[in-house]
Amino acid sequence: MKPNITILDAETFHFSDRSSWSILEPYGELTLYDRTGRDRAQIVERCREAQVVLTNKVPLDAETLRMLPELKLVSVLATGYNIIDVQAARRQGVTVCNVPSYSTTSVAQHAVALILEMCNRVGDHAVGVRAGDWARSPVFSYWLSPPRELAGMTVGLVGLGEIGRAVSERLRPFGVRLLAYSPSRRGGFDWPEFAWANSVEEVFESADLVSLHCPQTPTNGGFVNAALLGRMKPGSMLVNTARGGLINEQDLAAALREGPLAAAAVDVVGVEPMHADNPLLTLENCYITPHLAWASEESRLRLLEITRDNLQSFFSGTPQHVVNA
Repeated sequence: MKPNITILDAETFHFSDRSSWSILEPYGELTLYDRTGRDRAQIVERCREAQVVLTNKVPLDAETLRMLPELKLVSVLATGYNIIDVQAARRQGVTVCNVPSYSTTSVAQHAVALILEMCNRVGDHAVGVRAGDWARSPVFSYWLSPPRELAGMTVGLVGLGEIGRAVSERLRPFGVRLLAYSPSRRGGFDWPEFAWANSVEEVFESADLVSLHCPQTPTNGGFVNAALLGRMKPGSMLVNTARGGLINEQDLAAALREGPLAAAAVDVVGVEPMHADNPLLTLENCYITPHLAWASEESRLRLLEITRDNLQSFFSGTPQHVVNA
């Protein structure tokens, strides 16, 4: 008898039809839900008979897990797994695995796109041209603000995992100096223009542009706060393609209004979908994209392939990508 596999938020992946999920059918009877809310009763009802649950953003806390005695495997359809109480899962004998590396290329490309947008304001200028600003210009060239060259800038990276490394490699040809902070100091570069920082504070004090590439943990929520932002240089910039919860958004909004930041660009916010009263939403010097850095078609298909391999490995008795071993 095949195990029951429940997918809680399939619509997140925007596949054109459900046949894309058929890659998982050899490993169990699939039940797909387009969307599942955060209501515990609904989550438990949908997962009650499942041996395997696949979730992207639907949380499984300790109490929810306790009410799912049939559950054996949670395969997170993402790299980050902070939506799962992994310690409670381990105590209950539930394996939790994730999908590493699938979106590295896509996220790194998007991070660089956000950096270039802050420096060149391509989108803002394109909108202005369509509105007739260039046609009304008395001279052949006009700008909302002059382009900023990356060459010579110090770019600070908080986190130097696979995505942080990929961003570094893509920025190096622009002539930047790279300054990174990671507690492990693993995977640095043997480049003259690369250096390790001794602390997060050093990154924020020294960099012209800071890009976040660290996971969100129980201890670092909102660590980018007024005190840390206040250490940045006048005219500096901030990018976040990691997790929205890393930033205190009220403090970031104040730093964008009053200084020292000239601009910020974020693909993630603390509550998603974004609330209409988010303090960043009205700031013209804050560039916001709707958590799409990961979402290239190539990336989403890789995610499914790695999830298939996660299921195959688990049922063969050699689970891979386990995050609560």
